Amino acid sequence: MLSRLRSGSIRNLDREFDCTVRLLDDSEYSCSIQRDAKGLYLIDLLCHHMNLLEKDYFGIRFVDPEKQRHWLDISKSIIKQMKSQPPYTMCFRVKFYPTDPSALKEEITRYLVFLQIKRDLYHGRLLCKTSDAALLAAYILQAEIGDYDAGKHPEGYSSKFQFFPKHSEKLERKIADIHKAELSGQSPDTAELNFLKKAQSLETYGVDPHPCKDVSGNAAFLAFTPSGFVVLQGNKRIHFIKWVEVSKMKFEGKTFNLYAIQKEESKIILTYFAPTPEACKHLWKCGVENQAFYKFEKSSQVRTVSSSNLFFKGSRFRYSGKVAKEVIESSAKIKRSPPEIHRSGLVPSRSCPSISHGSRLSSVPRTRRRAVHISIMEGLESLRDSAHSTPVRSTSHTDAFGTRIPGKISSAVGSESTSVIADELYSPANSVLPTPVSDPSLEPILPRQTNGNTSSGGIEEKDCDTGTPADPEEPARGASALSEGVNDRAEREQVNTFVLSVVRLLLVTVGLLFALLLLLIGLTESDIDVAFLRDIRQTPEFEQFHYEYFCPLRRWFACKVRYLLNLLIDT
Repeated sequence: MLSRLRSGSIRNLDREFDCTVRLLDDSEYSCSIQRDAKGLYLIDLLCHHMNLLEKDYFGIRFVDPEKQRHWLDISKSIIKQMKSQPPYTMCFRVKFYPTDPSALKEEITRYLVFLQIKRDLYHGRLLCKTSDAALLAAYILQAEIGDYDAGKHPEGYSSKFQFFPKHSEKLERKIADIHKAELSGQSPDTAELNFLKKAQSLETYGVDPHPCKDVSGNAAFLAFTPSGFVVLQGNKRIHFIKWVEVSKMKFEGKTFNLYAIQKEESKIILTYFAPTPEACKHLWKCGVENQAFYKFEKSSQVRTVSSSNLFFKGSRFRYSGKVAKEVIESSAKIKRSPPEIHRSGLVPSRSCPSISHGSRLSSVPRTRRRAVHISIMEGLESLRDSAHSTPVRSTSHTDAFGTRIPGKISSAVGSESTSVIADELYSPANSVLPTPVSDPSLEPILPRQTNGNTSSGGIEEKDCDTGTPADPEEPARGASALSEGVNDRAEREQVNTFVLSVVRLLLVTVGLLFALLLLLIGLTESDIDVAFLRDIRQTPEFEQFHYEYFCPLRRWFACKVRYLLNLLIDT
């Protein structure tokens, strides 16, 4: 009896896996999931834990062993989606940004969206002018520490909080001035609501950037927002296409294509290249999901889409979930007392690893609710939000995706020097990811724009030989050679793609003919007595085909086989 109980308990343990999810306030929720549990189960479990009803805006993100990020599919098994070994570590994040976050029904939902946008602001995804940055930071102060109190808040108190990757003392003073003079009397929920209204008006609200290259090899970031598809390149937004104008999205290998129909029925095709095929597929799936969520009025209108124009190749995917209009309608039906919100205190956050400025603390909180094994903690380190979307991986010195990002460099040098940004140059026009650093004294560590390409500075430029005189024609030659090399590579990829498509078509055609041949042999030569086969054999057309065509062909084939066998025997 005891042996049976032990074997049963072992089987039950084998069917369960430990899972830790990092929430938006940096607390951690640990649970056990069954082998056959789907993604929706984990979402429901977390939302029940947080007392959250407007759950359709949120999702769970995880990272595979290749450092590629994914959104957990709620309709599929969790275990089958995981490519790593348990225990699993994931992050609870906003997946679909509300079109109007201030119009959300419940305060708990607004608070979670507030935490997400605060992360976006810190990690450089939400770019803004200095005046807007100061106002947003002041709203955060008001929401988390309340009204200004001279006894509790000494001179320079705003410098103890890290709202952006880097900022100047002048900006800190401006934040404190707004907090003192303009926001007094606002409750935490009011300050958070005003923060959401201001953030929603910014151009980069809801941006989840995917690094890519255009056909000329220039770096670009693709993003899907509540309004539509955005392409950010260099120092400006070069494309914005509304969701109603997007007709379809396709990908093959590293190539991503977006087709749109704009004014006067003009057709647009945008082509970009992702760092890896996995990153390109993730980009395509994010685009399909965002278009379905924001474009359609009912989830029943969502259809399965294919990544290729040919039915027998590519990936097929269908968004499974409510659309934005249905979410708003279901939120309007919520009738309950507002749930209690436990706002976290201001203590350092593990999600901001680059902070090492003495007494400067992060505005992102860190709390612990459950004890977690050290291996889970190590796994969570890979889920830092320094690059909210697809990571860029450098594979060789010829890989154009090896350009450094300013925030990455600053995090590596953070403990050695305190960095600030110039007040007048803090602008989203300077960069896309992360928030730009524009102090003239720090210019050697910033990326420079050369012919539309972002060339890494700082660490790489220090290795250059400054004693060698520069040839004024050399940059132009290098840029021209680089452009020609990228164009040749793009042409070769297109040719290879076409050849591969033709080979696949031939293989499918041969496979279909072989299947038809097997069916024909089964009809004519087999003795299988099945009703529908017997009916086919008794038709006049089949009898004519059998005696006039098939039998002569069979005799000719048998004759040739005998001839070849005799020839082999004689030799």
